[in-house]
Amino acid sequence: MDRTSRRRPRRYAAIAAATAAAALLAAGCSSSSGGKQAEEDSGTASAGKASTPRMTVALVTHQAPGDTFWDIVRKGAEAAAAKDNVKLIYSSDPNAGTQANLVQNAIDQKVDGIAVTLAKPDAMKDVVAKATKAGIPVVGLNSGVDDWKSLGLMEYFGQDEGVAGEALGNKLNETGAKNAVCVIQEQGHVGLEARCAGVKKTFKGKTENLYVNGTDMPSVKSTITAKLKQDSSIDQVVTLGAPFALTAVQSVSDAGSEAKVATFDLNKQLTNAIKDGDIEFAVDQQPYLQGYLAVDSLWLYKNNGNYMGGGEAPVLTGPAFVDKSNVDTVAEFAAKGTR
Repeated sequence: MDRTSRRRPRRYAAIAAATAAAALLAAGCSSSSGGKQAEEDSGTASAGKASTPRMTVALVTHQAPGDTFWDIVRKGAEAAAAKDNVKLIYSSDPNAGTQANLVQNAIDQKVDGIAVTLAKPDAMKDVVAKATKAGIPVVGLNSGVDDWKSLGLMEYFGQDEGVAGEALGNKLNETGAKNAVCVIQEQGHVGLEARCAGVKKTFKGKTENLYVNGTDMPSVKSTITAKLKQDSSIDQVVTLGAPFALTAVQSVSDAGSEAKVATFDLNKQLTNAIKDGDIEFAVDQQPYLQGYLAVDSLWLYKNNGNYMGGGEAPVLTGPAFVDKSNVDTVAEFAAKGTR
């Protein structure tokens, strides 16, 4: 795969080859539906399942309803839970205050470990401190790469969103784009803001942010369409998630615009859109691996005292570009829900 050639800061740890291999070989479990909180009982027999005592891990994310990205994160977490003899409790809410309450629920249940996203770190600070005080190890994933250490988390799994944004900006320079709009579906989300800031840092053309309501896709479509009609010089739309990229393609058509669409993140439908030429390229952060490593790391810590990155460096799972040159390979895994 065509990895970005940008040199990452030395403080960032690479993923160990053995860990990555284990993630790819682990047997996946299908996501189950439910409310904001659901228990995944992975107690059925499976090849290579750990014989260690049963433990309980809570995975608490800022998933918004209908965002398929998190289905992939959750699938990775379920695969690790099945392998490690872990009872996984998954819960989510895009509202930061409610997400903090879900973490408090996990503390009250006296779970053995918590994995949490830090889209809005300030809202999570106090409850993470409570978990640590209660002796519950906490790891971060997906968002909060600049804040996990200061909040006292043990490990972090994800991509540096600023670095990923800079890589995308450089890619736009190569494609010849001149005027880009970066669509942010959740204002105040530190990871999303960092992506667009990274694009602006390296992109030589003009760029501006466009805020949309990510929980209302018809509104997303109309807002992007209106922007493209207002400014016909926009030749590039950058979205921060696969569903928004697919919606942006519709907006481009509705506006009669010649703008191209590039995005962060993948799903099965998006790989097809890359094949068809509707999407230029995507920046992949491997959400399956984020979920898998978050759960597996808590098992490793409880049973072996192991932790990755030495408590100092995040474990990076991206960025990597997916375009027509490699989409066929990636699509094979996207179809299985692991990319």
